[in-house]
Amino acid sequence: MDWSSYRHLTFDYPDDGVLLIKINRPDRLNAMNAPLHTELSQVWLDVDKDDDCRAVVITGEGKAFSAGGDFEMVEATLGSYQVVSRLFKEAADLVHNITDISKPVISAINGTAVGAGLAVALTADISIMSETARFTDGHHKIGVAAGDHAAFIWPLLCGMAKARYYLLTNDFVDGIEAERIGLVSKCAPADEVLPEALRVAAKLAAGPRHATAATKRTLNHWIRHATPIFENALALEMLQFFSDDAREGYQAMREKRAPKFPSNRGTQV
Repeated sequence: MDWSSYRHLTFDYPDDGVLLIKINRPDRLNAMNAPLHTELSQVWLDVDKDDDCRAVVITGEGKAFSAGGDFEMVEATLGSYQVVSRLFKEAADLVHNITDISKPVISAINGTAVGAGLAVALTADISIMSETARFTDGHHKIGVAAGDHAAFIWPLLCGMAKARYYLLTNDFVDGIEAERIGLVSKCAPADEVLPEALRVAAKLAAGPRHATAATKRTLNHWIRHATPIFENALALEMLQFFSDDAREGYQAMREKRAPKFPSNRGTQV
């Protein structure tokens, strides 16, 4: 495969049949900008066509997995029908494409994961997380609904009680707690996360390719069955990027202060 068109993803083949993808904006903690968001929505189509790949590992370069959307991307989204429409399609494609490709996807969650980065981490078929890494959905904190993936995948992974708690409070979850409640497949010491993910990928790559694909396809019907919940949550999230709450949430994030949401004062527009 020719991966040269990708700006913010790097590609390597560390073992027979194993493709390693790294999200590569380490100077911004691998936060999403528009090109990276597009690449993460579409790369899975190329992965599925790659005959040299039978299992794929995705991780972040440097200290983070992906620290959510960067300021420029969030600001461009506020009140823009054009940007919101594009992000709606890409966010849906990201989840559907990871779900639908025939190769198993393993996320090595090496550090902070938020927003669309977290959608990649938890939509993966197998997730291995550092004990010290932390993640949060993050949407509610900036005044929009939990959309990318969380409203439909979290209840499947950890149950409704924990999903409601974490998606409404936006409290952070570390690797030990995420494994305990079933949000991730395994947790490991920080220096063992990527080696363990590569070990699992090599095991899957050496297994029966068609049986692996069939098992993944069958299990992921649970995900497909929840598609109406996913698309409803995603639509509500995108709608709320036109709200005063989202503008205040974004401004508060930039100024590193607690938000004062207009809807709490009866002045929502």
